Amino acid sequence: MIATWRKKRTEKRVTKRGFMKKTNMELVIPSQFTCPISLDLMKDPVTLSTGITYDRENIEKWINEGGNQTCPITNQELKSYGNGIVDPVLIPNHNIRKMIQQWCVENKEHGIDRIPTPRIPISSSDVSELLAKITNSSKLEMEKSSSCEELVTSVKNLASESDRNKCCFVTNGIGKVLSSAFLELSKGKNAKNASTEEVILSTLTLFLPLDVKSKTILGSISSLRSIAWFLKNGSLSSRRNAVVVLREIMKLEEQEKVEILLNIEGALEGLVKLVKEPICPNTTKASLLTIYYMVNNSSSQSSRSRFVDVGLVEMLIEILVNCDKSICEKALGVLDGILRYEEGVKRASSYALSVPVLVKKLLRVSDLATEFSVSILWKILCKNENNGDCGILVEALQVGAFQKLLVILQVGCSETTKEKASELLKLLNVHRDRAECVDSLDFKSLKRTF
Repeated sequence: MIATWRKKRTEKRVTKRGFMKKTNMELVIPSQFTCPISLDLMKDPVTLSTGITYDRENIEKWINEGGNQTCPITNQELKSYGNGIVDPVLIPNHNIRKMIQQWCVENKEHGIDRIPTPRIPISSSDVSELLAKITNSSKLEMEKSSSCEELVTSVKNLASESDRNKCCFVTNGIGKVLSSAFLELSKGKNAKNASTEEVILSTLTLFLPLDVKSKTILGSISSLRSIAWFLKNGSLSSRRNAVVVLREIMKLEEQEKVEILLNIEGALEGLVKLVKEPICPNTTKASLLTIYYMVNNSSSQSSRSRFVDVGLVEMLIEILVNCDKSICEKALGVLDGILRYEEGVKRASSYALSVPVLVKKLLRVSDLATEFSVSILWKILCKNENNGDCGILVEALQVGAFQKLLVILQVGCSETTKEKASELLKLLNVHRDRAECVDSLDFKSLKRTF
């Protein structure tokens, strides 16, 4: 009975993975061709030191992700190096693979596709040798334009082949090596270096998130200038890669790096352009997050003015009119940061769409978006109330801010948001007789999304 269940389960999985199409005939898969872990037909059979053969993908997950140090079938401990690390060497079982491929060919009429011959994964020693060559070639002026680019391209191709290769590169410190090579190349001023740097940026995006050391190296003045150059002058793919790497650097939240980037001519404008003229949603999100870190970690007066002068306030409000949840939250986060500055509050107050759009986002997107919206409205309305300008308060009443703020208090929110919402209600309540408010019955069928 167990054998029958295993056979049906295997056939179901094989069919699902595309190895076998549905047929009217019952097809029995030889047990030696299935992985003992998944019961699937093996694509890349490998043998452990215990003599048991598994599919490479499954046994690597068992060892690396599961943290197991024993053979799943025999329960014997796997061989270890002197430092206690489990032996990662898996011997390819070519005989079984060839038999599986022959079996697939013989059963072609049942809709079974031949399993392709797998590529041999790169070893740790090969990775170390390749990374050493990249380090040396990036330091040699004569080899910067050719050898280094070819080596990095090899890394990119190998990492794209499998997650196993990618993990092997990460374990051997690929981030630090590529970041250091980028820094060395950024010190030179020629088109050939730019070509190699472009390949490095593209390759770095395969190994995200980067470690702190790699981000620190990329956050040097020379590297940031080079990345900013790609933001302004690179192709669409180069600009995308540049902003993704820049986002990683800004995650360090170091004021020094923010000020360096802001002082690079055209860097902020390049980021704003990626938001204004989007390449893809991921690029837009990366740009907004980068600007968010910059806004919240900049303290100089000149920097504050620049965020406003490039038209960020108006652009963000226009984006909020029609965008998805993720972009909306990030745009509101950036806007909330800019409105910490007096210049930002003045610009938002004078823009006609500000209050209607922000009130619309209350209770419509997510808890985070609601908190940002309340914070932004609080900054705008309180500032204008202090200046004696009640017109914007009346406008907020007319678009239903009072009722929505009441609902926010009723459904619950953070303490900070509750305080700001309560203060806004007090301000608006004074002017309720001057504006026609939305009837509370309009909220009778309100569906809570959180």
